[in-house]
Amino acid sequence: MHPTAPALSSRRLLVVGDVMLDRYWFGEVERISPEAPVPVVRVRTTEERLGGAANVARNVVAVGARAGLLSVVGADEAGTALSRLIDGAGIAAHLHTDPTLATTVKLRVIGRRQQMVRVDFENVPVAEVLSEHLDQFSSLLPQYDAVVLSDYGKGGLAHIVSMIERASAAGRPVLVDPKGDDYARYAGATVITPNRAELREVVGRWKSEADLTARAQKLRQELRLKALLLTRSEEGMTLYDDEGEWTVPAQGREEFDVSGAGDTVVAILATMLAAQLPLREAVAIANRAGGIVVGKFGTATVSYEELFPAA
Repeated sequence: MHPTAPALSSRRLLVVGDVMLDRYWFGEVERISPEAPVPVVRVRTTEERLGGAANVARNVVAVGARAGLLSVVGADEAGTALSRLIDGAGIAAHLHTDPTLATTVKLRVIGRRQQMVRVDFENVPVAEVLSEHLDQFSSLLPQYDAVVLSDYGKGGLAHIVSMIERASAAGRPVLVDPKGDDYARYAGATVITPNRAELREVVGRWKSEADLTARAQKLRQELRLKALLLTRSEEGMTLYDDEGEWTVPAQGREEFDVSGAGDTVVAILATMLAAQLPLREAVAIANRAGGIVVGKFGTATVSYEELFPAA
């Protein structure tokens, strides 16, 4: 079972979190630098894509639903570029500008079809901007069916505890793509979607599947979550909820680029829950979306037609 395209088009998701601009410089590598033992990349083309929470919103729109994006950008060239890309993607922008903030940029230099280096530019937004952010979150909630909190650890979700409380009180599903080792701030969310490394940072190393299940369920109960969805790359995904543990195998792909795959998974999962699908059906569809997007280069999206080819 899956939602029809018209059914999805009426669903609205509010994505909140850290946005970033993904820049790609593509070039040829023909020699080693005389200055240091590093390749010289002669840049031929450049490309800009939405990253972080903006990529989550882009994935929501790509599958046919509607997305609003609440975030903070800097008053700089990268912030202007992000705003232009957000508008071009058909995302409803609710952006606050912080003149003290350098918009987060991830610059990837690609040579010989391989990433040679990634350069990050970032800092943290000021408290005054973030408090306005929280007020607007409350006013936007009634307009949306579900909330995704995309935490990249860049400071944009300083009020995440209040956001979860307010969204839950309004009866909205809250999905969190987590970061760091302080998961107490995600208490009361509907679903969190850590990957293996992120979960290990919180619950420690597990010795077996049974040990992993015990640790994941203990964390879920402590945080009062409806479910914890562990994304496991080539091992697929495992859902932990009141019904127990349920694993969905990975969709096989020859190419494997995990950039932004977590964004796609949480975006599609949230969209399917907003469309009233049961959790396990939503997880199976999100898993399929993840399998498709890792076969694409860089931060990418999945269309409705790719996700449901027989529809």
